[in-house]
Amino acid sequence: MDETELWAEKYRPRRFDDIIGREAIVSRLRSYVGNRNLPHLLFAGPAGTGKTTCSIVLARELYGEYWRENFMELNASDERGISIVKGDSSHHSKIKTFARTAPFGGAAFKIIFLDESDSLTSDAQAALRRTMEMYSRTCRFIFSANFPGKLIDPIQSRCAVFQFSPFQDADVERYVLKIAESEGVTVSREALSFITRSSRGDMRKAANTLQASAFLSRSIDQETVYQATSSAEPEEIAQMLSDAFGGYFQRARNTLDEMLFGRGYSSTDIVSHIHRKIFDLGLPDDALLDAVTRIGEAEFRIVQGASDRIQLESLLAQIGLIGKREREKSKVPRQRTLS
Repeated sequence: MDETELWAEKYRPRRFDDIIGREAIVSRLRSYVGNRNLPHLLFAGPAGTGKTTCSIVLARELYGEYWRENFMELNASDERGISIVKGDSSHHSKIKTFARTAPFGGAAFKIIFLDESDSLTSDAQAALRRTMEMYSRTCRFIFSANFPGKLIDPIQSRCAVFQFSPFQDADVERYVLKIAESEGVTVSREALSFITRSSRGDMRKAANTLQASAFLSRSIDQETVYQATSSAEPEEIAQMLSDAFGGYFQRARNTLDEMLFGRGYSSTDIVSHIHRKIFDLGLPDDALLDAVTRIGEAEFRIVQGASDRIQLESLLAQIGLIGKREREKSKVPRQRTLS
C-alpha cells in the first residue's frame, strides 16, 4: 500500500466509462465531446459529488494528449478578488492570460475550470462576465459551486447547468469495494455500511475514510473505522440520549464528557449522531419538532465558535426537559430505551 498517495486521487476516474452513478450527466457531456463544442457550464452541488472529476474527464476526452495544455483549474476560494480576473500592478490576470492565448493541438477553444466559484466577490464576478464575452471564441468556462445562488444572474444565464446531487448509497458502496479490492483490503459489512452512511453521498470522504482505516488494519471492521475517524459509536450516542430523555441528566453528561475529553470525538460529529438518533425515540411530532430545532441551534452555535461542552450540555438538558414534558403528558415510566 502506497501511503504517500491519496486514494481519492489515485482512483479518480480518467474516462467517462469509469464514472459511477452519473449516467445522465455523462450522457450530456459525451454529446459535447462528440460535437467538439460546448457552452459555458455550471456544475452545482455539494462537495465530493464529482464536479471536478467530470470537468477533468471532459477535458481528457475532448483534448486527448493535449488536455493539460488546454485546461486550467483554479480554486476561486484562494483568490477571490477582482485581480484574479483583471490582474493588478503586482501580477497579470491568470484567467485573461490563459483565455487570450491560442489552444494547443488544433483544438477550437480552451477550458478554464473555476472551483468554488461561489466564493468570488461580486466585483470579480462582474469582471468575469465581461471576460466570458470577450474570449468566447477561444475559451469556455466551467463553474463549480456548492451554492450556485451566490453567482450573479448574468453568469448563471450564460451557462448550461448540471445539478450534482449526493451519490446514492449503492454507488458509494461500489466505489469503496472497488478501491478495497484493488488495495487488497477486506471490509466487513458493518464497516462498509458505516463508511457509506457517514460519507452522506460524498465519494471523496468515503475514499479518505477507507484509507484512514486501512492504515490501522488491512482487515477493516466497524471498530477500526470508529478509531480511524474518531467517530462516536451510535450505540453510545443512543444510550446518552436515552439517559437525557429519561431524566438522568448527570449520567448523560458523564457520557458526553468521556466522548469529548476522554476520546477526543468531534463535537459536530456528536451533534450529527444525535440528529440521526433523535428520530428513534418515537417522539410525537410536536416534541420532535422542538428537539430538531434545538439540535440545529446547538450546531449553529458550535460552528460559530461557542463552547462545545456548554452547547452540548445545554442540548442534553433541553432534550431532558422535552422528555419530562412528555412523561407528564403520558404518565409513562422515566426510562425510554432506543432499539
